[in-house]
Amino acid sequence: MYNFLKKTIMKKKLFAVLACTVLVFGLSGCKSKPAGDPTAKDAQGEEPKTEEVASFDYTPAEPVDGVKKAVVELGASGFNLFIIEVDKDKNWKALKKEFGSSLVSENMTDVNTIKSKLEDYINSIVSFGVPGKNIHFVVSSGAAKEPIIETISSALKSIGYFVNIVTPEQEATYAFNSTLPKGYEDKAFVVDLGSGNTKISYKNGEEIVAKETYGAKYFQKDVDEKTAYDDAKAKVTDIPDGNKETLFLIGGVPYQMAKMLKKGDERFTVLSTNISDYDDLVKEEGEKVKAGLNIYKGILDATGAKQVVFDWDANFTIGFLLGMND
Repeated sequence: MYNFLKKTIMKKKLFAVLACTVLVFGLSGCKSKPAGDPTAKDAQGEEPKTEEVASFDYTPAEPVDGVKKAVVELGASGFNLFIIEVDKDKNWKALKKEFGSSLVSENMTDVNTIKSKLEDYINSIVSFGVPGKNIHFVVSSGAAKEPIIETISSALKSIGYFVNIVTPEQEATYAFNSTLPKGYEDKAFVVDLGSGNTKISYKNGEEIVAKETYGAKYFQKDVDEKTAYDDAKAKVTDIPDGNKETLFLIGGVPYQMAKMLKKGDERFTVLSTNISDYDDLVKEEGEKVKAGLNIYKGILDATGAKQVVFDWDANFTIGFLLGMND
C-alpha cells in the first residue's frame, strides 16, 4: 500500500484512539462510531472532518463538427501515436493513444523495408478514419540525431510525408497549448517532465514563455541532485505570482505518479505535493523516478504550487496538431 493511503488509515486510527482517551478521562457523550460515519461526533459534539480525495473539477468542451487528425512521434525504439478530433475553435478530444509501437528494429537500415512497414502503418491510421493529409510526423530535436530516425525520415519523404523536427522551446509551447485548460492562462503554468529534458511554459501577458531544464535521466549524465534541483528552481522563479498556484504536469515520471492515484477513467488526476508520499514508488521504479521527484520538488519549492494536476490525454504532439491550419 502506498504511503498516502497508509497515512489516511493511520489518521482514522488516531481519531479512534483519541476518542477512547477522552472517554477514559470521564467526558460523557463519547460513543464509538464506525470510521467515516457522517453521524459520528467528537467529544465537543462537532461532526468530525472526513477525508476527501482531491479532484480537479473541469470538463473540456467537446469538439463540434470536428475533424480527425493524427500525429506520430518518432523515437529510436518505437513510435507514439495520437489521434484526436478537433474543431475550428481548437476544442479537442483524444480518440486513440498508442505508445511504443515498434515498426522497425534499431539495426534495420533497408529503406525499402522500412518504407513498406510505414505504408502499412499509415494505412492502419487511415482505416481509423483519418484522412492521409491529416497525418503528421514529429520528432524531438534530441531523437532526430539517432541514425534510425534519419533513415525513417528518408523513407517517409519518399512516400510524401515530411518529418517535423521540434526544438525544446517549441515542445514547451505545444505542451502548453494542449495541456492548459481554457480559462487558466493567467492562473497556472505547465511542466512537461521528460527523460531527456523538462519543458516549462507559462503565459506572461500575451506571450507564452518557454524554458528548459534537466530531465529525469540527468543522473546518467553525471549531473548531481543539487545541480538539477537548483536549475529547476531557477527556471520557474520568473513565473508571475498569479500563475504559480496551479501546476499542470505531464511526462513519464508524472505518469508513474498519477497511476498511483487514478480513479476510473478520469481525464485529470490531482497529484500529491508531499514528496514522501512517493517513497514506495521510488523503491519500485528506481533512480529515474527519484530524479524526476527531485526536479518536481525544486519546482514546488520555488513556486509554492498548491494544486498539481496530471492530464491523461495531453501531449506536446497534440499541441503540434492544434497549431496546424489544415
